[in-house]
Amino acid sequence: MENQSNIIELLIERLEAYIKTTFELSKLKSLETTADVAGSVVSRLAVIIMFSLFGLVLNIGIALWLGECLGKSYYGFFVVAAFYLFAGIILNLFKNKWIKKPLIDLIIKQAFK
Repeated sequence: MENQSNIIELLIERLEAYIKTTFELSKLKSLETTADVAGSVVSRLAVIIMFSLFGLVLNIGIALWLGECLGKSYYGFFVVAAFYLFAGIILNLFKNKWIKKPLIDLIIKQAFK
């Protein structure tokens, strides 16, 4: 009888150890996935910031050049602003198709990588 109770106690101890190990493994896998997604987002954000700064300086140059061609420097800024208004309206119309869906797909792809 004691032998059988020892076996049951041993089985319960091993089950507890298995549950603890499985829980720790799940935590570590979640941490790895989170770190991978965060690293991907931060690296892409750094690239986006660099391209944004490039775009800003380029747009200022284009606005000044257009202003010189049109006779007044502020005309160039009005033309560039009108272009961005038009681009913003188009982007707003297609935001789900062009931004939301690809971003969701990217995040899911990174999470299950």
